[in-house]
Amino acid sequence: MPKRIIIHWSAGAYNPNSVDFQHYHIMITGDGLTIEGKFPISANEVCKEDSKGNALYAAHTGGGNTGSIGLAYCAMAGYKNPQNVGAYPIKPAQLEAGFFKVAQLCKQYNIPITKETVLTHYEFGKTHPKTSSKGKIDITYLPSYPTVPAAEVGDFIRSKVAWYLKNKVS
Repeated sequence: MPKRIIIHWSAGAYNPNSVDFQHYHIMITGDGLTIEGKFPISANEVCKEDSKGNALYAAHTGGGNTGSIGLAYCAMAGYKNPQNVGAYPIKPAQLEAGFFKVAQLCKQYNIPITKETVLTHYEFGKTHPKTSSKGKIDITYLPSYPTVPAAEVGDFIRSKVAWYLKNKVS
């Protein structure tokens, strides 16, 4: 059973590419569609590799893959900073579709909405500084909500997920 959901942006275009399919369980396209990656969520219960060292799981978060669901917004290619977000900023409907999907996953897998169980890749890196996730910037900026400070993006996401869980997920 998964114990947490780690939320990413793909740093790509609005549709997943072959790398995205390898690394994320769930991807949210620019149109707000949900697409499943190559590996099922169950593959991350115990992360294994084949004889050549290839991951047989969704390797989305350095140091945090085991027991984690990786969900990515297909977006943010070319992001430099809030003043230069690149050609593929996360779209409002895309963002909301992701909040809804995280709420569904929380209900399905009985994952509580806390800072330890529903978090961004950035937050994981901050709390696990001895992993390759240290310094990751996804997700530190929400184009639809530009006034939310980077340090508060995770809390904002959790509040939206909690709202969807209470009001929209049956």
